[in-house]
Amino acid sequence: MRRYLALWAEMMRVSWRRAPAATAAMITVCALTIGASAGIALSLRAVIDGSAHGALGAAVTAACGAALCNGVSITFQQTMWDLFQRLTDETGLELRARIQRWITGIESLDHLERTDLLDRSEAARNSAWQISMSLWQMVMAARSGLQLGVTLLILGIVNPWLLILLPFAALPLWFDHRGKQAVVATETATAEVFRLQRHLFRLGTQADSGKEIRVAGASHEIARRQAAAWDEAALLRYRARVRAAVWKFGGWAVFASGFVGALALVAHQAARGRGTAGDVAMAVIVASGLRQTVQQVVGRTASTLGTRTAIESYLWLREYAAAEKTRTVKASPTPIRLAEGITFEHVSYRYPGTDRLALYDVSVHIPAGTVLAIVGEYGSGKTTLVKLLAKFSSPESGRITVDGSDLTDLDTVDWRSHVSAAFQDFGRLETSFAEGVGLGDLPRLTDRERISRAVRDADATALVERLPQGLDTELGRELGGVDLSEGQWQRVALARALMRSNPVLFVLDEPTASLDAPSEHAIFERQMDRARRLAARNGAITVIVSHRFSTVTSADLILVLDRGRLVESGTHTELAALPGGRYADLYGLQRAAYRA
Repeated sequence: MRRYLALWAEMMRVSWRRAPAATAAMITVCALTIGASAGIALSLRAVIDGSAHGALGAAVTAACGAALCNGVSITFQQTMWDLFQRLTDETGLELRARIQRWITGIESLDHLERTDLLDRSEAARNSAWQISMSLWQMVMAARSGLQLGVTLLILGIVNPWLLILLPFAALPLWFDHRGKQAVVATETATAEVFRLQRHLFRLGTQADSGKEIRVAGASHEIARRQAAAWDEAALLRYRARVRAAVWKFGGWAVFASGFVGALALVAHQAARGRGTAGDVAMAVIVASGLRQTVQQVVGRTASTLGTRTAIESYLWLREYAAAEKTRTVKASPTPIRLAEGITFEHVSYRYPGTDRLALYDVSVHIPAGTVLAIVGEYGSGKTTLVKLLAKFSSPESGRITVDGSDLTDLDTVDWRSHVSAAFQDFGRLETSFAEGVGLGDLPRLTDRERISRAVRDADATALVERLPQGLDTELGRELGGVDLSEGQWQRVALARALMRSNPVLFVLDEPTASLDAPSEHAIFERQMDRARRLAARNGAITVIVSHRFSTVTSADLILVLDRGRLVESGTHTELAALPGGRYADLYGLQRAAYRA
């Protein structure tokens, strides 16, 4: 609870910093609505008692006070909810920005690849507005609690026996809760049937599945099954809601009996001279709102506690990001020119949460200026090796050195600023074509000449010329832009990777997997020329990961991985000549398949 209170206090400071006037207004309005509710009851009692005793002036003054309090209550109730939404948005935006900074500031990708960490990370990403709402739900709960205290104080002044109304007001909440539990249980039990009917509905109404259904003549059968599933789920849920309504009616009956008894008691006392007509009226007004006040206290407290998962995810992410930052060593700068190269020394790696090693005891030296190709079947460890080079993960054992310096000792941001990479699972950035490319080298985001050169290097000039606004064309259907094919998106990603002029590590991880063979051949010829220029300029190492062996035959060094182990290394000529070698077998199979 101390952690929660500290978080809410921190959020209150954020709210005060971002919207001081709205924050102050919210607290003021909450206080005024509490006073207004009490003022209405007390003023009406004074009106009735003043009228009964002939004190016209006092009655008129009290009536004006009641009208003023009622106006304040009505006006400020709406104002309070408007402020609630405004402040929830303000603090939610700040929290969302923090969450994004924490996630992007984590250097490794473990939290995006481990299912347990991914679940919590995803919950944290989506929790900003829930956490922000929890602060103001707590404020509203505190307001409702104070209002309940004022209500009980007024009832106690009229007659201490009226305090018995409190459990009568609470019991309907329990009855209502029982009814809602039945509804929730039924909805859970019928969730699968409900999903089935939605699935059948989509099958019959979407274009892709609709073609097959129409050709097969199965539309009526699909519609029949969808209707049957809907009827089954709807009937069970209807019955549950009927039971919930019965429980709710029982709760109201309990409250009504207690309410009638309390009013009878007050009226009896007034008739015997131990109270006034004003007391009766005030008791009616206050007692009639008691259940709603209790419900607000319970409901808003429950809403606040209901955000516990979101709050825990937020706190977990904050602590995780802080721990990752603490254990990250940032000491040595990245060399702007490679002299020796990159060396793997007995490197092993296991993905978090798994038992099997993705890489096992890999040792190899990659001289500066080398064009390195990594080949192997799916799951052999090719992409894992690339991730280690990009510092997305750290070796479980062994080490990777760059010109003799341990890669883990290099400043990660600085290292990545000297790396260019096109990954197999590339991002589809829904922005303008120019920005989608320019983001590959942020300082040159608006450099049209550099962007155009990267587009040419990616063999994407013809693609840009076909777009309605050329480089300024918005990409992505969701934002109203032009949608691209898989291969076209991959060209954008490749152009983005070609923005940096002088990387010391250039990674091409299946950069043409979505392209046809002629396009792939043309692109790899361009990239091989570029790799040679980079090697001569700054000793850069180019890493090519490809499942098509024809694209790696001209590499200086080829690594063959099999189930996480480095089984062969050498040039294409050397490896192809090895009798019974893994590379020779795979190359021969693929060459035969293409000839066929």
